[in-house]
Amino acid sequence: MNAWAILLVVWLLAAAMMVLGWRWQRTHANAGIVDVLWSAGLGGAAVLFALLGDGAAAPRLALAVLGGAWGARLASHLRSRVRREGEDARYRALRERWHGDQRKLFAMFQLQALLIALFALPFLAVARNPRVVPSALTAGVVVWLIAVVGEWIADRQLARFRADAANRGKTCRSGLWRCSRHPNYFFEWLHWFAYVLLAVGSPLWWLAWSGPLVMYVFLRYLSGIPLTESHALTSRGDDYRAYQRTTPMLFPWFPKPTDDATRSVS
Repeated sequence: MNAWAILLVVWLLAAAMMVLGWRWQRTHANAGIVDVLWSAGLGGAAVLFALLGDGAAAPRLALAVLGGAWGARLASHLRSRVRREGEDARYRALRERWHGDQRKLFAMFQLQALLIALFALPFLAVARNPRVVPSALTAGVVVWLIAVVGEWIADRQLARFRADAANRGKTCRSGLWRCSRHPNYFFEWLHWFAYVLLAVGSPLWWLAWSGPLVMYVFLRYLSGIPLTESHALTSRGDDYRAYQRTTPMLFPWFPKPTDDATRSVS
């Protein structure tokens, strides 16, 4: 099957899935389900491209296993958050800004369907890869493991912190969150380089770079960090401002001395 035809099928299936998701959020007043569906849809797109693509078997098998497992893990994690914590603050703010206008919420869900097709472009490059480059294939698996395990650890550390009632109104500064304000986003971004490596040798290799590039733009400038930090400043105020001053935004690095430590040294 033509790879571009597969991409069209992915978009149509995603659009139908998002209609069901929109109907679900009308009943439950929780638009956070869109993130669950986006993750599951993208993981499913990886498997679909792997099954129907015409490239070499090894890259396609790696795509199915890695892309499918990534999507399933992230969707499961986000589904637990939706069930446990209710509507995410980002979507609650949009609902309030739009006064609950279901037309705008429907458009948002359909935009996510388009984004599934956009983020599936690296999968297209892998599925069309006619070559097996063992070093690149191995490196892709290693990058995927580092990224997915790192994101899982970051998610677990944050969930454990939030589960303690004594931490209400405070900012998590332990584990990976000591070195980055958004380690989960960092590892999510890193994960997309796995498909760049799996696509080495593909005539569409350049398309695989759309994954890390577009993900960085979304995380850094659009729907990720800006919205998350805006909510954090509203809910945690000065505590989060202090965290911003001492901890790198995205790329993990050694934290700066705390304000108290700086004053004591001076």
